[in-house]
Amino acid sequence: MTAPIPRDMPDLPALSGMPSLLPSSVPAAAVVTPVRRPLAAVYRLVVALTAAAGVTLDLLLGSPVRVLSYFTIQSNILVAVVFALSARRAWKAGRPLRPAWTGATLLYITITALVYHLLLADTSPVFSMTGSTSALTGRQWISNQILHTVVPVAVLLDWLLLTPRGRLRLRQAATWLLYPLAYLLFSFARGELILPGTPGRYLYPFLDVGLHSYKNVLANALLLGLAFYGLAILLVALDHARPNPVHHRRKTGFRLQPPVG
Repeated sequence: MTAPIPRDMPDLPALSGMPSLLPSSVPAAAVVTPVRRPLAAVYRLVVALTAAAGVTLDLLLGSPVRVLSYFTIQSNILVAVVFALSARRAWKAGRPLRPAWTGATLLYITITALVYHLLLADTSPVFSMTGSTSALTGRQWISNQILHTVVPVAVLLDWLLLTPRGRLRLRQAATWLLYPLAYLLFSFARGELILPGTPGRYLYPFLDVGLHSYKNVLANALLLGLAFYGLAILLVALDHARPNPVHHRRKTGFRLQPPVG
């Protein structure tokens, strides 16, 4: 026996507008299957160890304080750290490093290679980070090639072949120039603290204030800064124009079906 339906049903209050949907706090990793990338991990670990080996060779061959003052050495140390961290995350299917870090690393090591091969490779006396004034041979030549050629090419190949496209942003380009600017100020301060006439007072010939004066060095630095900024913009543009080398078919836990009817 069923109860009778009451004749007077209370009216439900009207809803004003569409109900707002609350944002979901579920992380992407909860619905996207993490992907291990052992090939990328091994390659990046090799690059990190190669950069560390080149830096170590120069530290053993020259004065550590002087060697660590070079932009080349600092950019290779950055490569060793960033690629070691990136290798670990690729091996454990972790989230990739921030593009701001990987893009800055790519820019600085590219600057290292271009400045050396365009401005320093054929200078007289020979450019050396260990204080040598004669032609580089043996371990000095090996470390020089590792730091200025092998590591930059390896980083470029990683970007082209193992890194998803479209991650770099134009707004990051100006921020990346803060480090070269800080290095310029460091070079000036270092030169002022060292007595005039001391060998290696200025580490790069185009930054030698004693030889070229502050006016000319600042003009050189301005031209280089504009070139670096143009290079940063070019890398961002190429990052969005190049083919995507990474294609993963991720499982999301559900499948969308076409509408019926």
